[in-house]
Amino acid sequence: MNDEEILHGNPNKINKDGRIIAAIDIGTTKIVAIIGAVSDAGKVKVLGMGKSASQGVKRGVVLNIEEAAASIQEAVEQAEKESGYKFHDVYVGIAGQHIKSMKNRHSKYIQSKDSEITQSDINELLDDMHNIALDAGEEIIHVIPQSYTVDNESGVKQPIGMFGKRLEANFHIVVGEIASAKHIRKCIERAGLKVNKMILEPLASSSAVLSGDEKEIGVAMVDIGGGTTDLAIYYDGILRHTAVIALGGYVITKDIKDACGILQRQAEQLKVQFGTALGEAAPEDIVSVKGISGREPKRISIKFLSQVIQARMEEIIDHVVFEIENSGYIDKIGAGVTITGGGALLKHLRQLMSYKTSMDVNVGYPSRRLSAENQDVSLPMYSTGIGLLLSGYEIEKENNNKKTEEKPKNVEEQLEDKLDELDTEEYENNNLLSTIKEKISGMFDDKSLKM
Repeated sequence: MNDEEILHGNPNKINKDGRIIAAIDIGTTKIVAIIGAVSDAGKVKVLGMGKSASQGVKRGVVLNIEEAAASIQEAVEQAEKESGYKFHDVYVGIAGQHIKSMKNRHSKYIQSKDSEITQSDINELLDDMHNIALDAGEEIIHVIPQSYTVDNESGVKQPIGMFGKRLEANFHIVVGEIASAKHIRKCIERAGLKVNKMILEPLASSSAVLSGDEKEIGVAMVDIGGGTTDLAIYYDGILRHTAVIALGGYVITKDIKDACGILQRQAEQLKVQFGTALGEAAPEDIVSVKGISGREPKRISIKFLSQVIQARMEEIIDHVVFEIENSGYIDKIGAGVTITGGGALLKHLRQLMSYKTSMDVNVGYPSRRLSAENQDVSLPMYSTGIGLLLSGYEIEKENNNKKTEEKPKNVEEQLEDKLDELDTEEYENNNLLSTIKEKISGMFDDKSLKM
C-alpha cells in the first residue's frame, strides 16, 4: 500500500500503530495540521505535524477565507511532508464567541413487541434533538446525552437492553452560527480537503488531558488559547456544561503593547520570556526593548509588565468562575480545575487561578495519551490537536459499530420475519403456517441448495 492509497477518515485504513486520523486545529495565533495513528488503547502516535501563523482568524472565527485557507494549506503541506501521508478527510475544531450551550429533554414510547430498548430508540431521540427550533442563523454542532429515564427509573446511563414502555433523556446541546461553520468548511475545501466532522474544541482538549477519574469526581477544564478561553465541566463521567469566553492570550499581548508603547511581536516576546500572572512575584528588574526607526530603546519594568498581565488574567478567570457558578456544578468539582492551551504555561498562573477559584489547579498535558516517541508535541498548546485525533477515532469506532448493528439480514432471516408477521389465527385451521415454515426450514437445511 503506497502513501496515496491512504484515505484518512476511511475506517478501513489502519497501520500497525492503529487507525489513521487527520485533524486541523484552527486557532487565532496558529494553525496546526496533525496526522496520527490511534490505537484501541487510546494511545496516539503522531506521524506528522505542521504549524503556520494563523491569518484571517480572530477569536476563533474566520474573517478572511483566502488568508485562512492559505495558512491551512501551509500547515497541511508541512504535515504531509513530515509524515509521508496525503491528507484527504479531516476532523476540524470549532470554537469562537458565537458558541453557546443549552439543555433539553425529550421522550418516546418503545414500539417493539417485548418493549426492549435498542440502539435505534436512542438514535431516534438523538435525531429528534437535531430538529429542535433554533434562533435564525444557528445550527446544532453536538447533541450529548446526559442521563436517561426508563418508565419511572431515573438516572440511567445506558438504557440499551432494558425493558420499558417510555424512554426519556436529558441532553446537552452545543449550538453555533451557521455562517461561522460554513466559513470553516469553505477554508478546508479551498485547501483541497473534506471535513469529516466539526468538533467543539473544549471537548477535544478534554479528551487529551482529562482522565476518566477526573471526569467522574468532577472537573473543570479551562483551555486558554490565543483568541478564546474554552471551558468544559464534567461530573459523574458526563459532560455537564460548555462555554467559550471571547478572551485569550492575544488580548494580554495587546494590553502589553498598548501599555508599553511597543510592537505586537515585542509585546509577545516580553510576555513569554518575562511575564508572570502575579505582579508581586515579579522581580524589580528592567528590560530594554529595541526602539523603532532608529529611536532610543525603551526601558520596561518587569513588575509593571506582570501587573498588566495579572489584571487581564483576573478578568478571564472571573469569566471562568461565572460560568462554573452558572453551570450549577460548582459544589461537585472534586478534582478542581485543569488548565491547558498555550496560555497555561504562563508563570504563576496556577497560583492565581487557585486563589481566585478556591480550588486545586493543575496544568493538563496531552503526554499521557501520546506514545513515547512523541513527547515533542506533549505541550499544552497541542492539547486540542491531539484531542481532535482521539475524538475522530471515537466517532469512527461508533460509526463502525452502528454499521455492524445495521447489517442486512440474510434471505432465511428475512423469510422467517415475513412469516412471523402473518396472522397466525387466520391459518390456524389448515396449519398452512406450519407447513410453510417446515418447507422453508427443509430448504435451508439442504446445504447443497444455493440461493
